[in-house]
Amino acid sequence: MYKRDLITAEIQKLGQAIARILGLKQEGRLEEADNGLNEMLESDFGILFSDLVACDATDFMAFLTEKNFPSEKLEFLSQVLYLKFNPALLTEENKSAAEKLQLTYQTLEVKHHVVNMNNLSRQKTVTDFLKQHA
Repeated sequence: MYKRDLITAEIQKLGQAIARILGLKQEGRLEEADNGLNEMLESDFGILFSDLVACDATDFMAFLTEKNFPSEKLEFLSQVLYLKFNPALLTEENKSAAEKLQLTYQTLEVKHHVVNMNNLSRQKTVTDFLKQHA
């Protein structure tokens, strides 16, 4: 029970941080929002964005396996990565982020059996982007 309470508290904290970052984006404070996303990746998920986009699919899957995030936290990772991803921007960094995002969605589906309409829509956007820029 104690472990579940810790996970719930962590998920609430992540939800509040994402809401704050979305607010910054709506206010046009994009650099501040991007910095917040980078800080979340580092402090809450243990990875720098630069390392995330530099690693290959095998290394990223090893990272996810090693961290063994609960499904709720993995869901927040997908939200952070989707906020970092820009389907209109064709760069190697953005393509790498899309690939990691796709792997995150696959892990949610296969390992945790989590599928929701929001993720399906986002996954289609990511898949279409990767097909267009293969």
